[in-house]
Amino acid sequence: MNRFDASSTTDQVIEGISLEGKLAVVTGASSGLGLETCRVLAAAGATVLMVARDEDKLEAVAAQLLQAQPDAQLLTQRMDLADLNSVRNAATEILLYHSEIQLLINNAGVMACPLQRTAQDFEMQFGTNHLGHFLFTGLLSEALLDGAPGRVINLSSAGHKFARFNFDDPSYLRRPYDKWQAYGESKTANVLFTVGLDLRTRERGVRSFAVHPGAIMTNLGRHMEEADLVTLSEKSPSGQKLEFKSVEQGAATTVWAASSPQLSGRGGIYLEDCQIAATAVEGKSTGVEPYAVNQAAADRLWLLSEELVGQSFDY
Repeated sequence: MNRFDASSTTDQVIEGISLEGKLAVVTGASSGLGLETCRVLAAAGATVLMVARDEDKLEAVAAQLLQAQPDAQLLTQRMDLADLNSVRNAATEILLYHSEIQLLINNAGVMACPLQRTAQDFEMQFGTNHLGHFLFTGLLSEALLDGAPGRVINLSSAGHKFARFNFDDPSYLRRPYDKWQAYGESKTANVLFTVGLDLRTRERGVRSFAVHPGAIMTNLGRHMEEADLVTLSEKSPSGQKLEFKSVEQGAATTVWAASSPQLSGRGGIYLEDCQIAATAVEGKSTGVEPYAVNQAAADRLWLLSEELVGQSFDY
């Protein structure tokens, strides 16, 4: 029986687990949940490749981690998820030195930003949260499969409850922009990608998980204002005020997904509070919406994503 819950921390869920000999690639590694995830995975013996957009900040936090954990095996790589050329360059550089990857943590993201466009003119939240990670994962797929058994962790959110994915206009070219709707669509895409990826790689030993970390005050919320907290509470199916987790609690489900033997043989599922989530029930803020784990929608998103990034992947 799983003894962990919403209050569990990263150190608690990793206790007694060794990740010696494993390479973990973590996006959004320079702050918040990504940085905490790197710290814990490195402490458990993994070699951690820290990926982030700001190279100076990334090098600085890596140096701080090494100062606290002199034995940590840390590497760094610059990548801007909002530019598919940067994603391709980063993946090429990673594969020059690493032929096998056991853990890929697609942690980076943006939330509720004003209408912005990526380098390839996609809506920023869709382009960064989903398309950038879709391409990055695909480009690293051979190393993931060669490194099996392994896991891919995609950070989603309870925000997936805000909206189904919009296949007709994912980049808001023909409809009014709503930052929370766009966020919800991108988070639904993260779950659908998890379902689609797991179907394609599970027979070769790579399993995928979508994670809701909970509400945490990190740089992810840099665009948020007081009114947005009210909006989030109103959007909650239960109508309850948001309860915030610490960073150590927020990253715990990611670490549990990456390391727990309880998840062996599982995949294509949504996790929250260090548990496998149930199907959402009306009036409750927990659980995963059926539309986010629909296989037909996952396949449709996969084909659309390949078309948009201009590359198909043979898993």
